[in-house]
Amino acid sequence: MNAPTKKLIAGNWKMYKSRAQAKELVDGLLAKLENALPPEREVLLLPPFTALETVAVSLAGKDRFALGAQNFYPAAEGAFTGEISPAMLRDLGCTHALAGHSERRYVLKEPDAFIAQKVALGVQSELHLLLCIGETLAQRKHGSVANVLKGQLRLGLKELDKGSVSVGNLTIAYEPVWAIGTGEVAESADILSAHALIRATLDAMFPEYGKELRILYGGSVKPDNAAAILNLDNVDGVLVGSASLQVNSFAAIATAV
Repeated sequence: MNAPTKKLIAGNWKMYKSRAQAKELVDGLLAKLENALPPEREVLLLPPFTALETVAVSLAGKDRFALGAQNFYPAAEGAFTGEISPAMLRDLGCTHALAGHSERRYVLKEPDAFIAQKVALGVQSELHLLLCIGETLAQRKHGSVANVLKGQLRLGLKELDKGSVSVGNLTIAYEPVWAIGTGEVAESADILSAHALIRATLDAMFPEYGKELRILYGGSVKPDNAAAILNLDNVDGVLVGSASLQVNSFAAIATAV
């Protein structure tokens, strides 16, 4: 099977941007990218919950631009104060969602079993899930990268009905924790090694789609390193953090060749 044909450029805005700021950012990005985005690229924006509807309005009818959520609770509805369901996200116009981001794992202490519930329900609810995996610096120093990545991948996808997996509903994002927001970027050899391992694991788990599922790299992606990263084998896009919060920097990453 062929590799993914379009690279995904995803911007995770985290806990930044008011509604007014979000509108300014998304409208600025559309002005920059609508006629400049290479044909083999797609853009995904992941604003905070409060800005989802604002961004949805601006993205309505825009080809190759999608809206996603940074988080959700793995239940259709219920007495879960402060939480958001997949159906609520769909109602707002979201087509994508994150699960397993390192800040959810290590800051908010979400375990693999909980992440697996999110992935399964998200896909069942017709969201395209981006499962984030990645090792800490201590794990890397101890030579545990392969075990960590395989473990997070297998456990995160454990509850997923394998027959429901397709290129249209699952993407993996490799984000070495030590490179997120630190300015440190994994060396090309490290990215190649990690993505090859992820590809082999996906191929074994999902023989029909393993070679087609997109694998993104995330971790201090900037305009000056985006092209080099995007041109590596098995890198099918990038998950961008701080650089996605400014029009010029994110547009430069989205158009980097």
